[in-house]
Amino acid sequence: MIAYTGARVFNGQTLLVDHALVVDAGGATNIMPQAELPQRTKTHPLAGGILSPGFVDLQVNGGGGVMLNSAPDLATLRIMATAHRRLGTHALLPTLITDTPAHSRAAIAAVTEALHQGIPGIAGLHLEGPHLSVARKGAHDGNLIRSLTADDISMLTDAVAQIPNLIMTLAPENATPDQIAALTEAGVLVSLGHSDCDYDTAMRAFDAGARMATHLFNAMSQANARAPGLVGAALDHPRVATGLIADGVHVHPAMIRAALAANRGAAEVFLVTDAMATGGSDITSFTLNDREILRREGRLTLADGTLAGADLSLLQAVRYMHETVGEPLERPLARATVIPAGMLPKPPELDQATAMIWIKDDLSELHWLTEL
Repeated sequence: MIAYTGARVFNGQTLLVDHALVVDAGGATNIMPQAELPQRTKTHPLAGGILSPGFVDLQVNGGGGVMLNSAPDLATLRIMATAHRRLGTHALLPTLITDTPAHSRAAIAAVTEALHQGIPGIAGLHLEGPHLSVARKGAHDGNLIRSLTADDISMLTDAVAQIPNLIMTLAPENATPDQIAALTEAGVLVSLGHSDCDYDTAMRAFDAGARMATHLFNAMSQANARAPGLVGAALDHPRVATGLIADGVHVHPAMIRAALAANRGAAEVFLVTDAMATGGSDITSFTLNDREILRREGRLTLADGTLAGADLSLLQAVRYMHETVGEPLERPLARATVIPAGMLPKPPELDQATAMIWIKDDLSELHWLTEL
């Protein structure tokens, strides 16, 4: 048994001082007051910092120089998981952006095999499209956007039997409430996004079973005084959680504060990176559906300036929420760990030594506990 001392310990809700993270011989962790450590416990003193579960990212399009869309196979999944582990991510959902049915089937097969093999970091799959709104397509290829069909529902129902953590982002314009209910009943986590729907349409979709909204404020109908749109519905529904890209590019900090104050649901806002091939990589450009994406000054854009994912790590998002938005540090830490984990039908284990990270006090760097 080893006790790590000298750092604040995040227990999922609170940053504890004068506590130790205790790791037993099997790698399981426990938190206890430092003064209550059994005698002769071996200690590993740390020079400050924060001990926290590793991050959980439910929207990761790429990393390590590769995109899931470009090659939805095991090799790509391994590269992505390795790249994001260097950034502190313990569990992620590889995300396939709008593409062909063949690409969707290939991504499902690859993630199914990755879970079977136990590839570290791969916790499920997020299919973002193709059942979106052309009016709010963002960087998605409008030529590939289409309505949800019975064949799609059959494919997803079969997939969720092998991939318990399966998210489908869709727009209510291209899926009926009955279809959303069927997917939800099968175990698919339905998220609304890339939609120009009005408030009432969104609320009907949420009532039918959709439980999430994808990258709040971005690629969705906005809120105003007489038309709350998807933004208003996502924050108003009592059972909906919203993903947020907190990078200073996608959402103004004042709007983040307003959203956090307005959210009335039991589910909390959680952080996502929407990371592309640039995650954990030094590349300055890459391709998506044969279109070049440029990396410039913290932005990823198409040639016309349309945002295309984010150049962001979850540590950067936590720091932005703390230092710029002004949240107490334990809140963004929760939004990057236990809150997204709790959204999943099969949450990743966060109480193992291999799932713990040490974060420098100024939030500038991190290391895995097993590497200290």
